[in-house]
Order: sequence, then C-alpha cells, then structure tokens
Amino acid sequence: MLKFTCCDAVRQFSSHEPAQVLRGITRGYERECLRVDANGTLAKTLHPLALGSKLTHPWITTDYAEALLEFITPPSQDPAFPLDFLRDIHRFTARQLQGGVMWAGSMPCVVGDDKDIAIANYGSSNPAKMKAAYREGLGLRYGRHMQTIAGAHYNWSLPEAFWDGLKTCCDDKSSTQDFISERYFGLIRNFLRYGWLIPYLFGASPAICKSFLQGRSSDLQELVPGTLFRPYATSLRMSDLGYQNRAQDQLHVSFNSLDEYTQALEAAIRTPDPFYEELGVRDGDHWKQLNANLLQIENEFYAGIRPKRVAKAHERPALALKKYGVEYVEVRLFDLNPFVDIGIAPEQSTFADMLLLMCLFRESPPITAREQGENEENKSRIVNHGRQPDLNLLVHNREQPFRPIAHALFDDMQPFAEMLDAAYGGDTYATTLASLRNRIDHPETTPSAQVLAAAMEHKGYFKYAMKQSQQHHDSLLAQPLSAEKLAQFDASVQESLAEHARVEAQPQEDFEDYVASYYAG
Repeated sequence: MLKFTCCDAVRQFSSHEPAQVLRGITRGYERECLRVDANGTLAKTLHPLALGSKLTHPWITTDYAEALLEFITPPSQDPAFPLDFLRDIHRFTARQLQGGVMWAGSMPCVVGDDKDIAIANYGSSNPAKMKAAYREGLGLRYGRHMQTIAGAHYNWSLPEAFWDGLKTCCDDKSSTQDFISERYFGLIRNFLRYGWLIPYLFGASPAICKSFLQGRSSDLQELVPGTLFRPYATSLRMSDLGYQNRAQDQLHVSFNSLDEYTQALEAAIRTPDPFYEELGVRDGDHWKQLNANLLQIENEFYAGIRPKRVAKAHERPALALKKYGVEYVEVRLFDLNPFVDIGIAPEQSTFADMLLLMCLFRESPPITAREQGENEENKSRIVNHGRQPDLNLLVHNREQPFRPIAHALFDDMQPFAEMLDAAYGGDTYATTLASLRNRIDHPETTPSAQVLAAAMEHKGYFKYAMKQSQQHHDSLLAQPLSAEKLAQFDASVQESLAEHARVEAQPQEDFEDYVASYYAG
C-alpha cells in the first residue's frame, strides 16, 4: 500500500482546480547520438560548421567525442514542446550532415580503436580548453569507447505554486528552498528504489556489436557472427558493459540529504587517487586530465538521476546546489529508441511524469548501505535479465517475483495519472499507464525484445541499426522545416559563431590559474 509523506497531499492536488498548478511542470530533453558515415563508421569529420559553435550554441553541441552530437531542448511548460522542438533540431541537423547519418541506437558499432575516437574540440579559450582536458581525462580513466555510448536525459521540475501548496498542506516550517530541496532528495531516493521500471519498459539495448568489447572477454552469447547479446537483457547500456563506472564504487555518495550529497562530491574532487596520480595530470603543456583526484569535476559522477541547479559561469555544480538548492532533477536512464526517428517516444515523458510524482509523494526514508546494495542489485537484474520469465527482485532482503512488484507500482501510480489528467484534461496519462502496464505480462512487447527480434531478422545488430539510421535520415529529410523555423535555426547558428568569436577574443588568463580558480570556491 502506497504511503504518502503528507496524508492529505494527494487528495488536495487531485481535484480539477488545485491540479491546475501541475500545468506548470517544466520539462526538457537532452539527446545524444553519434554521427556515422554512409558505411556506419564513426564520422572522422569535424562537427559541421553549419550547425554552429558547439561551445556556445544553446541547442546543438557535442558530448564527449567530436562525432557525438548532443541536442538540448529549451525548458518548457508545454508537455508537447520538448519532442516537437527536438524533432525540429533533428530536421535541421539532418540537412547539414553531408553524407553522414545519426546512429539510431544507444550502443555504437564501428568506432575503431580508442585512439581513433577524436575528443570534441571546442576552441582555444580557457572554457574550451577545460572541456577538452576533462574529456581527455575521461578517456584516460575509462577508455574512449565508453564515451561513445548515447542516451537521453529528461529534465523535470515542479512550479513554485505547487511547492507553496504542498508546503502548506504538510504544515512545514522550514524555508521554501530547504523544503523544495528536501522533497527533491526524497523523490531521488525513491527513484533509486523504483527507477528500474524505466529500463524494463523502455530499454532498447539488449545486443551489442562484438567490436565494442575491443577483445575483452564477457559472458555474452553470440546472436549471429559479430553480434553479442543477453537473451533477456533490456539495457546493456546501463549494465557493467555500458556506461557504468565501477571505478567510482568507493565514492559512497549519499542521497540522504543535500548536505551529504554535496559534501561527498566536494570530497571526491579533492581526494587524490593513486592510479590517477600514476597516470599523471600533465605532459609538458598538454593536460591529460584536470586533476588526479577521484573525480575531476562533479559531473564525472555517474548516477541514474541527479539533482541539478543552473550554475553561474565557472561555478561548480555542487557549490551551486549548496548555495541555492535543488532546481530540477535529471533522469538519465533512457536508452535511445531505434524505432523512432528522434530516438524518444512520447510515452517516455508521460510515464516519467507519473513515476516522478509518485516518487515525490511517497514516503522516502534514508537509504542505508544495505538498501543501496539492494537497489543496485535490482537495477542490475533488470538491465541484464529483465525479461526473464521467473525473474525475482529483492524487497527487504527477500526474493520476490518481479511481476507483482511491477503491478503494485503501477497501482501506486494510478492516482498520479488521474491527477495529471485532471490538470491537462483528457485521459492521456491513464491511457498511457494502462498501455505500458501490458509490457509487464507481455515482455515481448518491450522495445528491448523488439530490437532483439529485429537484429535477428537483419542478421546482426549493426545491419539493423544501420538500416534504421538511414531510414530515419530519409524520414527527417522528407519533413521540411517551416520558413520561420529554418530562419530561427539559421539565426541561432550565426549567433553562436559570433559568441564563440567573442569568447575567443577575450584576454585569457594562464590556464593553470583558470583551473585553480574553478576549484577555489
């Protein structure tokens, strides 16, 4: 039975009029994808100038590699806007790739050796150099192949009017920002408990190209020559094979409070690691990493969900969180959906809204070391064996069947589907919840099962993903941008190039002093 942190809170926001504050929920997406050439090989070309400056463009940039595009939608209170705008970004970008396409899947294929993966180059300014040194360090620490994996992040925040109402309902006497931060951390703890629903429902990386392992051994099975898989996997991207950072296990970052979280990250960026010290920070004037500590910067810490605050220029994320509190959360568990030309299906954000509200309203005690291990084990079981018919998860150290647990969570989300439908009108949330519930008892309908079937049909993951990539490219080219939208994107490109030139023209202090000032706060 779902237990709420404030007994009347759900009832208060469920009727039509009070529910209207939820129309102020702010959402945004970040979508990564690799540029590949016509043969499916990682693009060796520079980030197209026609896309603007990757240092200063607000919507189109790169993540780790020069060929790893990242698209960012502006935050919006219109539920449809993030995916509509993301589609426009894709339409615009597809027209600038000149023979290349955007890789459809999360897991890369033909990327070559580590040394062949070019790190993104942002220019000669100090901010650009710092981005490059950080990425150089990531490659040195974890290998560049891991930095070519792509996913989608969902950014989400609740409006001030909601927090005012909830605070009054809970009769909370703390400051508004302290209350908000505390409740967001409660949400995050519950997400760590139940977030495995996302890779089960939306995971789409059950197979990988054998080349991705770079000769490393694994327990994966061969689907066809060149393709490896786990029969019941949902998201190998989120497994030990993918973007997981076992080197960070010793960090022990706690989500039990804002203070504990920021203190742990502060300690990590200042605590030397013997192995990283052995690798060295500099080779003459060349920076191999920003420092030899457990983390170079806070963003190096990987988590399936993170508390966020828009920081000021050259301000560290943990410091901004400590000063100003949590502003929004970033959900990082979504694989790219290779069946969708923009990599994200509409039901993903609809489901995330319901899950995040349930996690917010549900009681959320501190996570003990024992429970943290249990949460990590449950996520591991889902990403590696989520569609296994007899799968069990751990509940208070007891093995329990997966399906009743999942159904119970869907029952607990029902009030929030109704709450959101009361806010927006219609039955989109209730209908989506009912539709996705079918995936619990019918795992063959999940994207991971469908990707596996398609990879078998096309005689390999690479052949399937390449076919999808080309089809998506053709589909996007067939969707013309309006003259108004095209003018908006053309203007954004020119503005970003002008801003890049302005940044580069500014006097630059010594880079070592610039880095030191970043950590001085």
